[in-house]
Amino acid sequence: MASRSADSRTGTGSSPTIDAVSLAIIEQLQEDGRRPYAAIGKAVGLSEAAVRQRVQKLLDQGVMQIVAVTDPLTVGLRRQAMVGIHVEGDLDPVAEALTEMPECEYVVMTAGSFDLMVEIVCEDDDHLLEVINKRIRTLPGVRSTESFVYLKLKKQTYMWGTR
Repeated sequence: MASRSADSRTGTGSSPTIDAVSLAIIEQLQEDGRRPYAAIGKAVGLSEAAVRQRVQKLLDQGVMQIVAVTDPLTVGLRRQAMVGIHVEGDLDPVAEALTEMPECEYVVMTAGSFDLMVEIVCEDDDHLLEVINKRIRTLPGVRSTESFVYLKLKKQTYMWGTR
């Protein structure tokens, strides 16, 4: 999945105003990201051109992305883990370095037991070990890590924002 700025997810900074029609468009696209604009327009009461403009505006503002979401297992990525990281000093350089690693799908700064939480998707256990031991634990500022290996994924959705 493509990365996006944390500011757009935490409410910090300026956030665009989303009206009920835009939320309805987002909901239509969450059901089917390839749904034609004409069909969306019919469902939300707008013309095809108006839907196209609104979708482009939502994309430009970073409100949403339209991406293909894969099942990691089916594309050869058989090991997933959440890694909690304790950092000494400034979190930003460590968080930035993690966002540059392709295996790190999700990077968040947290309040609680860990300074950072990172979701890692790898080919296998050897790959996971290499990422944690050789790349994450060697970053300047990383004090310790704790890994939570996924045994079975029961639910993963991307439907927030329209409830």
